Amino acid sequence: MTYVDTSVILAHLLAEDRSPPRELWHSALITSRLTHYETWVRIHARGLGGSHGELVRDALSRVAIVELSPLVLGRALEPFPVALRTLDALHLASIDFLRNQHQDVELATYDERLAEVATRLGFRRRGL
Repeated sequence: MTYVDTSVILAHLLAEDRSPPRELWHSALITSRLTHYETWVRIHARGLGGSHGELVRDALSRVAIVELSPLVLGRALEPFPVALRTLDALHLASIDFLRNQHQDVELATYDERLAEVATRLGFRRRGL
């Protein structure tokens, strides 16, 4: 299973310099509920809700959701090996929750700070 963060979803939607390979979308994908909020906030901030709304809904519908449950939120309150941004802590707490549920999960991200901490926590990364 591959955990995709918001950077991957946005790269796919906005045709940035980097874009995830097509085969990624045929994999078992999962993300945090947080990704839905982050994606829509960034799309609306760019004034793209009307032109990209259907694409956003389609992309997010392909990805299973980890809810921001008390267990996930509780893990985000615990220390991480380096200082993190709040949203990164929530993503990593979601991945840690999946791992603790005995899920074989790898991280797909374009966010180097998030990737660095994930590696230090022992999470596998999926190359993009």
